Amino acid sequence: MTKRQSRILIACAVWTLYVWISRIVIMSGQDNSAGFKIVHGILAAVSIGFGLAVGKIGWDARRRSAEHEPPTADREPVRSDR
Repeated sequence: MTKRQSRILIACAVWTLYVWISRIVIMSGQDNSAGFKIVHGILAAVSIGFGLAVGKIGWDARRRSAEHEPPTADREPVRSDR
């Protein structure tokens, strides 16, 4: 997985967590039926679980790519005459 792909996964995870956590906070202050709150609470729990899983995949991939990438000082410069 590339760094870009891992960043996209992390960004999606952060967005999902932001949306559903803020939705739970907003929903707690509203006067909705119990059924509405139960259904949306279950949706939030499942979505937060998926968000955490996707974030972990992205974070692990980012860490693995950083471990396997040599430091920039050890790289040879790219020659433009080829």
